[in-house]
Amino acid sequence: MGSLKKITVQVPEDLLERAQDDGESITDTVRNALEERARHRAYQALRALRGKVKWSVSLKELREDRD
Repeated sequence: MGSLKKITVQVPEDLLERAQDDGESITDTVRNALEERARHRAYQALRALRGKVKWSVSLKELREDRD
């Protein structure tokens, strides 16, 4: 996982309760939320590239390559 950084965060209690799974620790809830946010930003960056990348392989060739 790499090095860890200790943080102090103040969040509304009801938001934390809604975000937390049963029995999940606050640390796990915050970590999962941060991972989800990082994934979301990565998807946004990929979506921004839509239509800007030229492919040299056709869809038909990609499908044939699966077999």
